[in-house]
Amino acid sequence: MASFNKVILMGNLTRDPEVRYTQGGTAVSEIGLAVNDKRKDAKGEWIEETTFVDVTLWGRTAEIAGEYLGKGSSVLIEGRLKLDSWEKDGQKRSKLRVVAENMRMLGGKGGGGGRGGSPPPDESEYGESSGSSYGGSSGGGSRGGSRGNQGGGGGSRQPAGEEDIPF
Repeated sequence: MASFNKVILMGNLTRDPEVRYTQGGTAVSEIGLAVNDKRKDAKGEWIEETTFVDVTLWGRTAEIAGEYLGKGSSVLIEGRLKLDSWEKDGQKRSKLRVVAENMRMLGGKGGGGGRGGSPPPDESEYGESSGSSYGGSSGGGSRGGSRGNQGGGGGSRQPAGEEDIPF
């Protein structure tokens, strides 16, 4: 039987990201995401509903979140659902979370509640899986490093100059 596990969420951070490191030196960050929904009920009245989602970021993506994002920052997360289960005081517990594979920071300069301002335009999307969007592998690397391939075409994405931006 085939299966598919993909989640795409856009929302605002509920707290500042805190980056920790595993014993192997891999960065990890747990963020809270508030996702708002506005819809009409049976009476035709608008209802606003907020869903709070826990998201785990790994590798360079976690470091970038800790460096550039803060409470209230807008982000788009692509990832997969993961069910964590544990036992506490004899009670079985579980929690559904999202493990991020790609993260895109949203909002312009000065917007989104980030810590150090917005990153350069060519560094606003980060992902953990090779061959998807932009590189940012879990092996670390420095800011402004090489990029992953775009769509398997073999070439790398070049940063856009000011004249290439349509607005």
